[in-house]
Amino acid sequence: MKRVMSIATSDSGAGAGIQADLKAFLRCGVYGTTALVAITAQNTVGVRSIFPFPPRVAVEQMEAVAEDIGVDAAKTGMLFNAEIISAVAGAVRRLGIPKLVVDPVMVAESGAKLLEDEAVATYKQELFPLAAVITPNVNEAFALLGAEVDEERVREAARELHSFGSRAVIITGGHTASGADLLYDGERFLEIEGPTYDSENTHGAGCTHSAALASFLARGFGLEEAARRAREVASEAVRYGLGEIGSGAGPVHALGAVLERVEA
Repeated sequence: MKRVMSIATSDSGAGAGIQADLKAFLRCGVYGTTALVAITAQNTVGVRSIFPFPPRVAVEQMEAVAEDIGVDAAKTGMLFNAEIISAVAGAVRRLGIPKLVVDPVMVAESGAKLLEDEAVATYKQELFPLAAVITPNVNEAFALLGAEVDEERVREAARELHSFGSRAVIITGGHTASGADLLYDGERFLEIEGPTYDSENTHGAGCTHSAALASFLARGFGLEEAARRAREVASEAVRYGLGEIGSGAGPVHALGAVLERVEA
């Protein structure tokens, strides 16, 4: 069984973050491990508080897992500040962690800010160059570039993000008119299409996508096939979103289709 690490933050409502990643890992048939960088007090309505850990906390978790269990791929989620991003990048490099998926989480579904402004430069300078692929949504893509969202310039944004050193970029399409993900590997563009669902239950969709992508890369799929499979898992999770949980944006349900088949 392949081993995939999530380096991210805890969501006390369990819709996104580490908790969403573990559900996605299970759905994709890999063994999930974790390195928590922070915890949040949040629910489906909003994020009340963020409590970042000292950077060494994440590093020691990464070292402990790598030394015993091993890491076939990893993904990062909400890292919150420049100090944590820099420490994680150093550990990834030192431990030789392969197939790194960087999901540069910046804003929660509720609108809460999840990344300090000065951390953007650290992403670009230290973590992006280590990534097999980065997976911003369209809002994050333009925010990373300090520009207003312009769906006519998504390909240009992908090119510019690629210049920071990642081997590929996937701008996810959940917030765009077409709904398609855009993959750019430095040579070609490829639209990754899939079903879209008119649902408010999308909390954790981005985390689910990046965790699934890391899982399929760990399992040996090429980038294009891994991206297609990750898109399918994320779309499926939205389709089965749990609107009955909480009074805000409901969490996605990565195991919904699996449980439906079991119950049938």
